[in-house]
Amino acid sequence: MERALGIQWCAESDQFKFKINFKDPTTHTRRGMLSLVSSIFDPLGFLAPVVLPGKRMLQELCRLKYSWDEDLPDNIVKSWKKWISGLQHLQNFGVDRCIKTSQFGVPVFAQLHHFADASEDAYGTTSYILLRTATGEAQSTLMMAKARVAPLKSPTIPRMELTAATVAVKMDKLLKKELELELCDSVFWTDSTAVLKYLNSESTRFKTFVANRISTILEHSQASQWRYVNTTLNPADHVSRGQTVEAFLKGESWFSGPGFLLRAQDQWPKNPDPGMVDIDDPEVKRWRSLALHVKSILEKNKRQAEELVRLSAVGTTIRSR
Repeated sequence: MERALGIQWCAESDQFKFKINFKDPTTHTRRGMLSLVSSIFDPLGFLAPVVLPGKRMLQELCRLKYSWDEDLPDNIVKSWKKWISGLQHLQNFGVDRCIKTSQFGVPVFAQLHHFADASEDAYGTTSYILLRTATGEAQSTLMMAKARVAPLKSPTIPRMELTAATVAVKMDKLLKKELELELCDSVFWTDSTAVLKYLNSESTRFKTFVANRISTILEHSQASQWRYVNTTLNPADHVSRGQTVEAFLKGESWFSGPGFLLRAQDQWPKNPDPGMVDIDDPEVKRWRSLALHVKSILEKNKRQAEELVRLSAVGTTIRSR
């Protein structure tokens, strides 16, 4: 077993391996849990779905305000031990280093596909590279993934989805910089129609949180590059909700992406009409109407109020000055 940039690499199988060998401590504390979760070195996020449950437990302890060295209650210890026990099944797990199989021909087409998703307590992104040969062979492979827990003061789901989309464009920028390949325009996928509406509403003025993220997304991508994917086909669902090790090892779409990527583009999921952002959307900035503005003036100056009532119109008032 050798190391490549800190990652364990088995030269014989040409696979990345992961060191999963945890000893159950005699006491269980928040400090010990953090140490164990941090010891899982997985910079490319291959294990993101199974590591996320551990991160969520840590955040729950933070929310409940447990001190670093306080003994944890039995229900949390039970869940913690179950999670650690599941991780032991990853001892012999490996990820192929090469992004294409040995039988695959010479690629003439390469394209990055990024999937974003969010739930109430986490959000994340998965990135795949799609390769095609001149004979029509196609193959997609996971390049990297990220899973992050939501802030303690949980934002709304649309804000979380938009944050996941922001991570997607940043990952696209990183991969384009590192990959020595001629890449076609990237494709971004989300199961949030709210995100698609926000990105296609140039004339709408949003609140700062949403406006900043839309700005970042459109700085690194075009609205036309964003497409809709059903939640059941979205592999990023695994990094926003987490998986047990058993489900992770049985799943096939995580490392290869959804099957539709291998089909012709006209057979990909169709984009729905995003429509217009509703005027009652809580993320849309509210502007004072003329009536409210006039009302404010009236309350400050009773004399002007009487004059406006007498003249019956703002325009008449202006002309009479």
